[in-house]
Amino acid sequence: MRCASVVIADRYPVVLQGLTNALTAESGFKVVACCSDGTDCIEAIRSLMPDIAILDISLPGLTGLEILTIANSESLSTRLVFFTASVDDHELAMSAAAGAYAVILKDVAPEILVESLRQVADGQRLLPLLTSDQTVRWEQRNIAFTENALAVLTDRERQIMRLVSEGLSNKAIGRRLNIAGGTIKVHLHHIYQKLEISNRTVLAALAISHNDMMGAEFPRIRFS
Repeated sequence: MRCASVVIADRYPVVLQGLTNALTAESGFKVVACCSDGTDCIEAIRSLMPDIAILDISLPGLTGLEILTIANSESLSTRLVFFTASVDDHELAMSAAAGAYAVILKDVAPEILVESLRQVADGQRLLPLLTSDQTVRWEQRNIAFTENALAVLTDRERQIMRLVSEGLSNKAIGRRLNIAGGTIKVHLHHIYQKLEISNRTVLAALAISHNDMMGAEFPRIRFS
């Protein structure tokens, strides 16, 4: 029987240890990394390409939903499972629409947790299918993000957003636009505030995932 490789991410060491103990006691699972924040989690997913990642929605650094956005934008094959103390209907709908495989509450019995993860390892999604109304609301949210980005960002900020999505550093962006690296940093701070996100990784993932919609309207950079 093939073992499913697993990355676990939670801010609390006791949760990390508890999940590790629960899975290593069972056949069919191999814990390959434990992370205490979202940034380490996405790096572990990128480098180790585990079958499953079990993470809290409210991780520090990057939230679970931000990690899911990045995983989608980079077409990572890892199946994400949110293991959390509580979840509201909005978060559940967002998780389902964005492609999470399950949301499991932390007060679940260990045997139910393990069985749920076995089903995920077999490719089963345990999240409910969205109703047509929920699907429409999700699509409207995506459209609203793009419209918001177009409305609140200046032309310069949208140029910087595009270059960030191409993987350029602040210094490289400054050379492209002929402005100082420190000025790029200030622009990025304003972009994060306007879009209510936390860092350039999320900015790049959002830009990539909305590239088709933005491509026609975000200003292209012209060079003489």
